[in-house]
Amino acid sequence: MMLKAGPLNLITDVAGLRVGNTADEKAKSGVTVVLCDTPATAAVQVLGGAPGTRETDLLEAHNTVETVNAITLAGGSAFGLDAASGVQAALREKGIGFAIRDQIIPIVPAAILFDMLNGGDKDWGRYPPYRELGYDAAQSAGREFALGTTGAGTGALTAGLKGGLGSASTVLPNGVTVGALVAVNATGSVTVGRSRHFWAAPFELDGEFGGLGYPSPMPADAARVFKKYENENSAVANTTIAVIATDAVLTKAAAKRLAIAAHDGFTRAIWPVHTPFDGDLVFALATGASGIEVGQADVVDFFAAAASTMARAIARGVHAASAAPGDIMPVWSARTG
Repeated sequence: MMLKAGPLNLITDVAGLRVGNTADEKAKSGVTVVLCDTPATAAVQVLGGAPGTRETDLLEAHNTVETVNAITLAGGSAFGLDAASGVQAALREKGIGFAIRDQIIPIVPAAILFDMLNGGDKDWGRYPPYRELGYDAAQSAGREFALGTTGAGTGALTAGLKGGLGSASTVLPNGVTVGALVAVNATGSVTVGRSRHFWAAPFELDGEFGGLGYPSPMPADAARVFKKYENENSAVANTTIAVIATDAVLTKAAAKRLAIAAHDGFTRAIWPVHTPFDGDLVFALATGASGIEVGQADVVDFFAAAASTMARAIARGVHAASAAPGDIMPVWSARTG
């Protein structure tokens, strides 16, 4: 099956979604928000051992609320959970949310990553900046957005390279679109050893992250476990957080399966992954905008596309990272060999 990317090769190729990013350059941290034009069916799967989340219990299939208005990804560790309050404020001003009599309650699940030791100035005073960053991100949301050192990926790091915000999309032969968005801040490495070659290479489309393929022969250090901070314990200093989305019509249970499948993209793009020191998490969104239900004949290709699209998004986020003053790690474009 020949796959192709959507016209933007972004999660916003999924009809009904917009993305906004904001950053505090001094703090080397930021916020990314995915806004749903109409409420979208949602789910979540957490496989990392150190997650930081808000409003994820409601996403389980046995719980009442079926849809959400937005998803928020933020830096700042637990401080970053404030970002969802800013997104809620922006949506409530527009009258968007779950209506109960005369009250509007925007449903905005969120997840955070740890970027507190990346060289940024976290001396922000009494209150952290994330609520206002979340509000601004929601106000700026659109279909086109930058990748790399932006939004929730602003201060992200991996083992040996700056991380970043990545996105990709896939259009399946049946007309369904799958899109991924990810802030890559992993314990592990996204490249094979210390080479420039991405673990996600087999899934690359049209040279979207360098077109290098796999190294041949494989380097001697390909299987080595590199640590983000070689001289100290990297516990809780990580987390890759993501959204996988589709315009297919899905139940809440099927959206859960989509999130599970997208984690396979983590395993194809990061080594190692899902450690006790990562809070690895994938939200799933189904807008239903295509009107297409995934039939039995297409179901394997559909869930495989969730994994491959996520793997590509991870590599694109690191590939697009840009250098900034005070960085403690190099960017991919500066690596040789």
